[in-house]
Amino acid sequence: MEERFQVTEIEREKVIKNYFRKGLDGPLDTFPSKEKRKYIIAQEIIKRFEVGEVYLEKEINEILKEVYPDFATIRRLIIDYRFMNRSDDGKEYWIEN
Repeated sequence: MEERFQVTEIEREKVIKNYFRKGLDGPLDTFPSKEKRKYIIAQEIIKRFEVGEVYLEKEINEILKEVYPDFATIRRLIIDYRFMNRSDDGKEYWIEN
């Protein structure tokens, strides 16, 4: 996936500045439409989770609600980009070491 999106540091900074206007700890102002921007956003959002910790879906949702009201879209994004794994029943989520 990483090779698919060649992202320069300048691009990354510009996307972060445009979509996280209150800083990386704040909410996402709007949801990007372009795939490359979604990827950059997902890379930043995943940093809100601890590697090796197992989260319940409810916990994931609560954290993602702080990022963007449509938390299900964000959750799907971080799974689709393989930043996070989920159990077959969808109840547990984790980041691989």
